[in-house]
Amino acid sequence: MNAVVTEARAWIGTPYVHQAACRGAGTDCLGLIRGVWRALMGHEPEAVPAYTQDWSEPSGEEVLMQAAGRWLVPRPAGPPDPGDVLLFRMRDAGVAKHLGIVSGPDRFIHAYTGHGVTESPLSAPWARRIAARFAFPERI
Repeated sequence: MNAVVTEARAWIGTPYVHQAACRGAGTDCLGLIRGVWRALMGHEPEAVPAYTQDWSEPSGEEVLMQAAGRWLVPRPAGPPDPGDVLLFRMRDAGVAKHLGIVSGPDRFIHAYTGHGVTESPLSAPWARRIAARFAFPERI
């Protein structure tokens, strides 16, 4: 089994807590990625500044996309592979502001308000919102 998927599945059931990243206690979608990073890669490569739930929608700046580009490996267009990190745009002209980890064919693990960390179908409504996909780097 893919180590990224195994670690992400260990977070399932963690409640949603904005800006948190603690398995079992609370996390948001970014916290899930941060927690998987810590488990597999070690220390986080940069401090995460405070952020609002709308991310940078008012400014239109792709803050999350830029951070992903600094630390994750861009993947080409095409079907996602288990362990890939997906970035989603929740509105057509909006910034990417949601993250998930592909767990299998047509499934992904993510954290969201009211549900915590869950494994969901990567259904057509989710798939059409994918803005980019990345992979965790080889251990750095």
